[in-house]
Amino acid sequence: MNAALLGLLILIVAGVANGSFTLPMKFTHAWAWENTWLIYTVWALVVFPPLLATLTVPHLGAIYASPGAASLAWIVAACGFGWGVSQIFFGLAVDSVGMAIAFAVILGLSAAVGSLEPLLRRNPAALFQPLGLQVLGGVALVLAGVGICAVAGKRREAAQHAAAGEAAGGAGAAAAPARKASLAVGLVYCLISGVGSALVNIGFTEGAPLQQLARGQGAAALWAPNVIWLPLMLAGGVPGWIYCSYLVRKNRTAPRFQRPGTGMYWLLAGVMGLLWFGSTVLYGIGAGELGSLGTVLGWPVFMSLIVITAAVHGLRTGEWKGSRGPARIQALGLAVLVLAIVVLSRA
Repeated sequence: MNAALLGLLILIVAGVANGSFTLPMKFTHAWAWENTWLIYTVWALVVFPPLLATLTVPHLGAIYASPGAASLAWIVAACGFGWGVSQIFFGLAVDSVGMAIAFAVILGLSAAVGSLEPLLRRNPAALFQPLGLQVLGGVALVLAGVGICAVAGKRREAAQHAAAGEAAGGAGAAAAPARKASLAVGLVYCLISGVGSALVNIGFTEGAPLQQLARGQGAAALWAPNVIWLPLMLAGGVPGWIYCSYLVRKNRTAPRFQRPGTGMYWLLAGVMGLLWFGSTVLYGIGAGELGSLGTVLGWPVFMSLIVITAAVHGLRTGEWKGSRGPARIQALGLAVLVLAIVVLSRA
């Protein structure tokens, strides 16, 4: 099989897995947001990365002890820490505006920033050549698709608030549900998270020499990227762990961990971690199959596939109930994202 086609297929699997990772949060009703996000963070960023790196990369300590490797690992870790901050806002955005809108706006922004930054740093002369123009066109389509999805979200919010108001008027004001953060606040969360989320791809790109060191120590090409994921993910888990621990203490939600019937929640958070981290590992493998510009081309494809998957889950789980018109607009935004994937995959 052609390497580029194999890489694209791996990215499809990775995108579907990543777009599904927050789905278990819909079934942890007895926990507060910080309970679920804290345990997910432990699984995804503290347990799985060291375990996988230890099992797949020989002489791990010797790699980081190589000349220049330690400073490079710190750069990767710094990107991971910044990304970890953005992930806090990611969780808040999903809780505020739902899976479909949060994934569309955040990952669309991440696709644009995460694709263009490596291209400008590694091959700026290609920006206005045919390949670069095609990448720019694909990124523009991603941003257009994100904008359409944001419009759909605004109209969905207006329709659902109107429906809730009618229901409250008929049944009494006490029947009105508690209101989450407004769309405007949720979109601010999305903006912060979208720009910060690109740091994963930037850190992965900057850490490329670590892969060569790992291969020099006998690591298989398939697993060599794990030497980058280890410092990136461990550092990325620190902000989330601190913030969620603070919320657990502030909101006094620690007793919820011991509520009857919540034992399965720990496993659900583990599934979240497995889907997220597994998809990230697959992204590294798929991007490697796409050649020297793998992180430039692969990142927006990966992001767009995540958005599409999350939108499907949003429709399935009732996020667009009673909002047929906005749902059609959302479908248009997804169609534009599909077109973006085609353009970038041809590049």
